[in-house]
Amino acid sequence: MSVDGINAEGILRDVRHAFPILEGKVQSQCSDDEYSRILEGIKRANVADRVRAVVIEEIKFHIRQQVAPAFWSKFSGNFDEEQGFEQFRRAVDDLYSRLLEFLPLLKRLEPLGVVNEAQGRFQGQNLNILAQFKLIVRSTLLSQLPVAHDVIIEQFYKIALNVFCNTDSLTVDSGEVAALQCAGCNKEVDSCQCQMIVYMFHETNRKLIELELLERLVGNVLTSLIYVRIRDHVHRVCDRSLDVSQLSSLETWLETVVLSWLTRIFSGGSSKSVSLDSKIKDAIFKFKRKLSYYLYETYTNIRISQLFNIIIEYPDSQPAIEDLRICLERTDLRKALITSLQEALKTRLLHPGVNTPDILTAYIAAIKALRQLDPTGVLLETVTEPIKSYLRSRSDTVRCVVSGLLDDFPSDLADELVKGESLQLDDGSVDEENEDWEKWMPDPVDADPAKSNQRRMSDIISMLVNVYGSQDLFVNEYRTLLADRLLSQLNYHTDREIRHLELLKRRFGENQLHYCEVMLKDIYDSKRIDGLIQTNPTYNTGEESSSGSGFSTSALILSAQFWPPFKEEWKLELPKFVQNQLDKYVKTFETLKGNRTLCWKPHLGNVNLEIQLRDRKVDISVTPIHATIIIHFQEKNQWNVEELAEVMHVPPTILRRKISFWVSQGLLKEIENDVFLLQEDSNTKNRSVAEQCVEEEEVESVMASASDQREEELQVFWSYIVGMLTNLDSMPLERIHQMLKMFASQGPGAVECGLPELRHFLDKKVREHQLLFSGGLYRLPKL
Repeated sequence: MSVDGINAEGILRDVRHAFPILEGKVQSQCSDDEYSRILEGIKRANVADRVRAVVIEEIKFHIRQQVAPAFWSKFSGNFDEEQGFEQFRRAVDDLYSRLLEFLPLLKRLEPLGVVNEAQGRFQGQNLNILAQFKLIVRSTLLSQLPVAHDVIIEQFYKIALNVFCNTDSLTVDSGEVAALQCAGCNKEVDSCQCQMIVYMFHETNRKLIELELLERLVGNVLTSLIYVRIRDHVHRVCDRSLDVSQLSSLETWLETVVLSWLTRIFSGGSSKSVSLDSKIKDAIFKFKRKLSYYLYETYTNIRISQLFNIIIEYPDSQPAIEDLRICLERTDLRKALITSLQEALKTRLLHPGVNTPDILTAYIAAIKALRQLDPTGVLLETVTEPIKSYLRSRSDTVRCVVSGLLDDFPSDLADELVKGESLQLDDGSVDEENEDWEKWMPDPVDADPAKSNQRRMSDIISMLVNVYGSQDLFVNEYRTLLADRLLSQLNYHTDREIRHLELLKRRFGENQLHYCEVMLKDIYDSKRIDGLIQTNPTYNTGEESSSGSGFSTSALILSAQFWPPFKEEWKLELPKFVQNQLDKYVKTFETLKGNRTLCWKPHLGNVNLEIQLRDRKVDISVTPIHATIIIHFQEKNQWNVEELAEVMHVPPTILRRKISFWVSQGLLKEIENDVFLLQEDSNTKNRSVAEQCVEEEEVESVMASASDQREEELQVFWSYIVGMLTNLDSMPLERIHQMLKMFASQGPGAVECGLPELRHFLDKKVREHQLLFSGGLYRLPKL
């Protein structure tokens, strides 16, 4: 058979002889001279395209039916790590050897790929023969991936990575005879196989690189393996102390260990990246960015889980905070940090089992740490909102804050007070003159623009005051605490209190603390007046001394309108000789002050007693009610609680609690229910009880708390609120606040009320069923 003078059957026979793949064989017996003659015949017949296409299809079929199944067959079965390493190495070697057999065949196909060169047909849209062959191999192998192919690959690279990371490291077997063991291959040093493993590892990678299979075949497994190694290493590093920065050492480890190992993989064994191809360099660079991000992400997640402890240990944990700040700039875990830290605060801090001073300490540490973590203050504002809400719900928060400010020992609040910065409240006022606009930076997108300036300027004390939105509550609490301190010492010493007052005036202003200045002046005047009374001839007549009933008396003379209100107390009836002495003190005062007199607070003060018993003498300092109780036992040895309460004008429940102090001291004994007998003889059994006794009344405040005072002040607004809601039916919180500022907070002596405080006051009225709240509106209940 011939076509246009060309024998088609002869050409087909020649093609099969030149390309034995058409007969199912790879190796050809055709010599170069014969191939040249056959190639000329193909070109004359103008069938080069069809021959090339047929041969390539046969190559695809052969690889699909024989080469790929043979390669993947070595991946089936259960192997340990050493067997898996050897099995993968053997599979790659066999694949490489079988594909090398195609090289002569591919070389003969090359002339067919450049036929009709003038048309540029194959140059523009087709790859060269070798690249097309590698593409066929790659696509065919990946199309037949077995399910568990990554197990053996992971074993291969896991052993290689362990050898690379632990080269020159030794461990000691724990046995009867200690033997040095290589940490890389886990063999004894004498039979170490690390060099052999490294050689086989690089040879295998070189073959995969040559076949362009490395990244496609092992890329995902390699990434997962490195991720595990990074995660384990970061966990080990983060278990160490928090006072050392770990980020730079982690970056160095990633560069010198992980990326160096990757460079050796992609270069087939070379550790120098300068000699690599540009494509390989680009691949390593992309890998580096991905691994760097994973390193930062892993480190950030671990530090986020430890952030509560990091805050509590601040400033010792400052390096960890700085590391976390850098990582947050390189990751998108800001929201995860907020959620995790708020949850940790709720579960570990904001519950009844934690004391208020401990919560305040943690809050102050959080302010310092989070400000370093995020200088804009947005993170601090968001994270600490639950803390502020919880502190508002605790009745002793204000007192704890004020006590911390007045602490004589070094503390965070005391140190802040000494700094003397002015108070920054959330009232929208801004000191623009002190703004450094050259260093101004815009707030993050999640920031509240209404609080920008307060966020930047507020210090710790200002933030604590802003928990309640008003400084009046803190000033009143300080007045109460100052009154307690002045009344508890009874020695006219005010140097320490004057120092604290001057520091507080720099914070809160002189007008706010005018009453406190008057209180301290009262103490100074009391010392002067008491000295005048003690030296007055009409006071020291000597009559009481000669009768044996006289005693020395000193008093603190207080200006009632400037001191905080006292707690409601009973009118204690003092013994007659005590009352006579106090009356004499008042008469002497009246002679000095003309038209002014004294009104005694008999439940306040301190009495120094000398008690003479049958076998001992007791010197003790007690409150007036305790002194009155024991003095009445001087009249008779046995008293019933009801009888003694009637004589002293004290409620029986109060008296029963007070009298237990003398029982604990061993001077009284309860012989029957509510019947007490004086113990003239010492009772050794009660001595240990007396030593352990702590009198609650000595530490209780005699002043009404600042919150109680503030509650009474806010009642002024209640009539206005009732009138507004009666006329307007319902109003939102903001409108009520505006109306009160217009009508109820004007004029001298007017009471100020911030928005958070008003919300707290109205919510209390809702709980007391005096108001209704629905849909953001307050209304009066219908009768």
